[in-house]
Amino acid sequence: MAIRVTLDRVLLERRMSLTELSDRVGVTLANLSILKTGKAKAVRFSTLEALCRELGCQPGDILVFDDEEDGAAAADEAAA
Repeated sequence: MAIRVTLDRVLLERRMSLTELSDRVGVTLANLSILKTGKAKAVRFSTLEALCRELGCQPGDILVFDDEEDGAAAADEAAA
């Protein structure tokens, strides 16, 4: 997928655990874990807003477009 989630980096910079973030924003630990590991297929704007508010960041600090990653996945599929 061309969109990467860098929530782990932002949490590390803020010295905050995923559990602490979960408690602060009211999103389950399981759902944040899915988002953090890049397994989420979608994210609600309300969730993104709560994360940005609590972490003091912009959506672009959490979500990154990586065109190279998408190309590598297509090359892997073509090789299979």
